Amino acid sequence: MAAAQTRLICASSQLEDGGLAHRFEIEQPDGSKLPAIAIRYQGQVYGYLNRCRHIPIELDLQDGQVFDLTGHHLICSMHGARYHPATGYCSWGPCRGQSLAALDLIEENGEVWLNAMPSEFC
Repeated sequence: MAAAQTRLICASSQLEDGGLAHRFEIEQPDGSKLPAIAIRYQGQVYGYLNRCRHIPIELDLQDGQVFDLTGHHLICSMHGARYHPATGYCSWGPCRGQSLAALDLIEENGEVWLNAMPSEFC
């Protein structure tokens, strides 16, 4: 069984409630990389693969802008699909009923970490 790996993503202070997402990549065993985001919503940190469930394109048209104007939904810039920030559940749009792929993020001592098994995202 492979050991869990943690990786520093960003400082906690980089994530504002309903603000810009912090973009990062997850490297796969084959060397390819998956786009990912870390966000803060209602004081909690959440992470998702940065891919719309309708068509696997990144949610943000401009780097890190994934929240709608209210700061209460993640929105796909291409299709307008709306996702709940705390669950990744799509409540409106072409992928309604599906959810973003969640990442296990840990926030401690002013830092945000990705906690993952090495083959988790294959």
